[in-house]
Amino acid sequence: MADQLYLSLWYPNFRLEALPAALEKVMEQFAAVGGSSRVSAATVYPISWNETPVWQRVYRNETDDEESSPRAVIAAAMENAHEDYAWEFELVWELWVPEQAPGLDTMCRHEPRAVRIVGYGPEFDEGAYETNGHIRVDFGLDTPFLYEDMALDEDAVVRVKENVARLVEFTNRIQKSGGISTRLLWSESGESLARKLIERLQQVN
Repeated sequence: MADQLYLSLWYPNFRLEALPAALEKVMEQFAAVGGSSRVSAATVYPISWNETPVWQRVYRNETDDEESSPRAVIAAAMENAHEDYAWEFELVWELWVPEQAPGLDTMCRHEPRAVRIVGYGPEFDEGAYETNGHIRVDFGLDTPFLYEDMALDEDAVVRVKENVARLVEFTNRIQKSGGISTRLLWSESGESLARKLIERLQQVN
């Protein structure tokens, strides 16, 4: 069953004023593994996720690259930063998607997938950063890294492994250059992605 996949990041002695630079660094590593270097949308939530956003902007394709750069968008979104705010930034990367038609070989194509990078103020949602991280990356469903409900041929297995490699490279780059103290790749159900990957590869090999 598909599961929501997250990467939580905690930083030592973290303060709100350090959040913009930390967010930009995460987005920089995202771009380095083939993700977008432009922000697609940004939203600011006060107090908790149940509240109406106090600021929101969508950056369309015709938007100037500089205006939609991580640094510019983060600065605009955090212009009036408060301790009880959370900032959500949407970016896109393209992952391989296998398609299977009856009686035909599996075909693979690139498909854009949204990734949301969230920065937590220390007082947002009663200190939600303690369990979610000072920054949390929401990869969406783990489907692109498993395709559990599909019979994969050799080429599709290679493509799915490429998706996994990009995920691993992203997390490793953050570990090496992000200045974090702790990271955790986790799923909403609590199941281990690593274990699911091993089981899946055993099925197809």
